[in-house]
Amino acid sequence: MSRELVVAVSLKLYFDTARTLAYCHDVAAGVASLNSPGDAGVTVAVLPDFLSIPQVATELTAAGIVLGAQDLCQADRGPFTGEVSGLDLASAGCSVVEVGHAERRSIYGENDAMVAAKVAAASRCGLIPLICVGETERSTPAEAAAACLRQLHSFTGDTPLEEVWLAYEPVWAIGAPAPAPASYVRGVAGALRAGTEGAWPCVRILYGGSAGPGLLSELFPAVDGLFLGRFAHNPDALLDVVGEALLLGSG
Repeated sequence: MSRELVVAVSLKLYFDTARTLAYCHDVAAGVASLNSPGDAGVTVAVLPDFLSIPQVATELTAAGIVLGAQDLCQADRGPFTGEVSGLDLASAGCSVVEVGHAERRSIYGENDAMVAAKVAAASRCGLIPLICVGETERSTPAEAAAACLRQLHSFTGDTPLEEVWLAYEPVWAIGAPAPAPASYVRGVAGALRAGTEGAWPCVRILYGGSAGPGLLSELFPAVDGLFLGRFAHNPDALLDVVGEALLLGSG
């Protein structure tokens, strides 16, 4: 039976504009050469920096790639210096937005209430929230999943959501040389799936945290895809994961 999968990548703030444009061009060309992954049940999403979004939107969306943003303001308009409205992200072609990443929480002090406000803003603006959850220290899969579900319930509350991309990113694995052990991730993902069943019409459970090529095969079918970072900042590496998803999803 076919399976809908997601392969998403955040470029964070690693690239300058020229390199971002080149990366997106190569990814768009590579995805186009794979004969419509979307038709085969694989969604590819790229989340560049804010300034690059208008410049890459047409090329990415023409290749069937979902355009995303790495953050949004909790308010749509008003006195919020330096912020970006979800209304403008949607107008620029974005379909998904990341919220609650551990770096936003640790570096910029975003608490649960702020993340919840951003999830609500995404909902208002018609954007799919890519909600990041994860425990700070390695424990057991059951304890990790319980911590993640507490975060998720705090972030979502009563906000109406048609679709949620849930990125399980154990904080202790972000930026590490290797991802969390596959058996550990599978255990957490299974508990997250059980804990979110029926909560929203569509939930995609992704793994992030030092994820790269070859990992999806180890985690499938416990997860619905990967949320990639630096290990997919080479276009060929991202395309390798997309090819992997195509094989798994058609099985």
